[in-house]
Formats: sequence, C-alpha cells, structure tokens
Amino acid sequence: MDLETNLIGRQPILNRNEEIVAYELLFRSHSSLSWAKINNARQATSTVIINTLSNFGIQDILGSYRGFINVDADMLLSDSMELLPKEFIGVELLENTIVTPELVEQCRRLKMQGCQLALDDHEYSMEHEVLYAGIVDIIKFDVIQTPLEKLAAMVEKLKPYPLKLLAEKVDTRAAYLTCRRMGFELFQGYFFARPSLMKKKRLEESAGVMFELLKHLSGDCDLTQIEEIFKKSPALTYKLLLLVNSVSLGLREKIRTVRHAISIIGCNQLKRWVQLAIFAADDSQGIDNPIVDMAAVRAAFMEGLAALHPELREQHSSPDQAFMVGILSLLKDLYDIQMDEIVSGLNLSDEIRGALLNREGALGMILNLAEMIERMELDEAVTLLEKVGIPLLSVFNCQKNAYSWRKGMA
Repeated sequence: MDLETNLIGRQPILNRNEEIVAYELLFRSHSSLSWAKINNARQATSTVIINTLSNFGIQDILGSYRGFINVDADMLLSDSMELLPKEFIGVELLENTIVTPELVEQCRRLKMQGCQLALDDHEYSMEHEVLYAGIVDIIKFDVIQTPLEKLAAMVEKLKPYPLKLLAEKVDTRAAYLTCRRMGFELFQGYFFARPSLMKKKRLEESAGVMFELLKHLSGDCDLTQIEEIFKKSPALTYKLLLLVNSVSLGLREKIRTVRHAISIIGCNQLKRWVQLAIFAADDSQGIDNPIVDMAAVRAAFMEGLAALHPELREQHSSPDQAFMVGILSLLKDLYDIQMDEIVSGLNLSDEIRGALLNREGALGMILNLAEMIERMELDEAVTLLEKVGIPLLSVFNCQKNAYSWRKGMA
C-alpha cells in the first residue's frame, strides 16, 4: 500500500428495511487496512475528520447520507467540534466516556446545532439517564459482547426514552431478526457489509507552512498574510477549497479566489482545521518538489499576465483568479489526480472551471500562454501575444517577477 494515500473506512448503518440511512466513518492506517490499529484515539479522530472534510470531501464520502465519527471526551469538549457541519456529521461517544456536567452541556449545545449524538458500545446505567432523556439520539449495543438476556433487559429499560437502538456487529440473519424482534431500529455489521476502504492520493504540505499558518491565525488574522501562506502550497490551496465545500454545502456563490475561500470559511474555522491537521499528520513533505516550484512560478506568472490582458486588467479580481488557475492546473501532474476530478469536487467559478478543463476564456488563454512558454514554444507564444496585444517585454518582466516571488517564499 502506497504510504502517500489517504485512507478512511466506511461502514453502512441500515434501517429495519435493510436500507442504508447513514455511515460510520472509521480510522484506517496503512499497517492495518481492514481494521483499526489505534495507538492514539485523538489522533485517529483528527485524521478521520481531516480526511472527511478536506482530503476526500463530505460529498465524495457520504453523498446524501449522514456520517458518524467516534470521539472521546477531550475531543468532544474541544473547539474541533465547531468545524463539523452538524447536519451531515454526527458523533459517537466512546464507551469509556465519563458523564460530567461539562460533557452534558456540550452535548446539549451540539444537539441544538442539529448534531445527532450516539453512545457507542453502550451498557445501560443510571449515570447516563440525563443523556437518555432527549439529548442522545442513538444507543449502540455490541450484540456479540452483550449476552442476549442482558441485552433484552437493557432494551426494556430504555423503552421510555426517545431513543433509537442500533445493533452493531450483527454478523448473521438470525442475530438481525432477533434484534428486530427486541425493538432495534438500526443495524450495522458484517451480515450487511464489511467496512469499505476508501483511498485517495495524499496531498502533503510542509509542516513549516502549517505552523506558519497557525501562527498568523492565532494572531490578528491578516487576510493578506494568510492568503500569501496558501499561495506557497498547491496542496494546501486544494484542501482549502475542499474544506469550504464540506462545511458550506449548498453555498450558492461560486469560489473566485483564494481570499474569497478564506473569507467564506472564516479565521476561527480555519484555525480549528489547521490544529486538527497538525495533530493528525504523521509525516510531512517540503515544498522543494520541482513540480511544486513550477506551479508556484506558473501561478505568479499568470497573476502578472492577468494585469496585462486587455479583458482581464479591467476586472479587480482577475489576478487572484489567474493565480488560482495556475496553482490548480498542475495538481494533475503533482498528485496524479485527473483535472475533471479536481474541478468536480470544488465549487469554482465558471471562468476558472472553463480555463482548467478546456482552456476557455481569457483565463484559459493566459494558462495556454504560460504552458507554451514553459515548453519553449516561443513562436506560438509570440503569435498569441500579438493577437491579444500584450507586449513581449512586459511578459518577460512578469516571468522575472514570478521567479523572484518564488525564490523569496522558499
């Protein structure tokens, strides 16, 4: 298994009609692809959240269904919960979670925000009654570990509460039918489906870039400085766009620039994401990859060209849009991801989509021009420049400035 691949497990949760109604999202490591080898619970949860929001994207993993993520008490009480889109992500409290006033209050708050809550691998206890009474939505019972008589007694005690009971580790039809007769409404286990393993090429960013980003987010949150940090990393820019899509599903306004994406997500949410990403990281990669270098130069070059193009120079945001096109245009080469896959997962403006997919419009024209110059197809480049009325000397200045900018950010 390629260590540069992101992994996440996904097991369906079904109703009494054996229809999928949700998924449990599971941590997977390269050393154990079919089960969870977890040495650090918080790191495992952080990895699942980061993979869901900004490595895969919620729509790719869940479609129209809700996903549930296991959390311990520390994670539940952390700011990381604010990052989750509550209408799509629910949380399962681990079986060793101790009920405290702070935990109950946080559960109430999450519930009011639309989050569904579950108690995982549960056993009935008086200590949890405050959660049974209108806070928790689902109780999950391990039907392999819990004796049938004990299970039936606990189910009976929970009948007065507004809860759904979920039988997990249902491995046979007999177990499924027995649980149905007891009153279980939801089911999960190998009888229905084993957890599937989802894979996606890992997009690494320099740890130094992430810590630099966190430093600025923890300060005065200067958007210009934060935007510059994102410009250092094609991977980071792509993840930002996936993150915006995940936490702002249904957003009508198309993303136009990196700054626009940052303003949509907001500094607080961005800081939470960076903190989780740093915690989840198990390795890092610098920005000295030659293709990363090429992407940075191309983006800065296109930014300069946009200010020269007769159509684009009249539009205030065109240089920033051109920079984004330049960054995204080399992700295919850098991470072996097809461009239509990149574009389909992002809520990009029509101008940026057209430029990336078909070299359409003025942005597509300057992307085409940048590629010609990189391939040293200078005669073709000069012909194109004359057609749109951009002086050759000005293009050379743009290229010089792009190399200077790249050198200065290393």
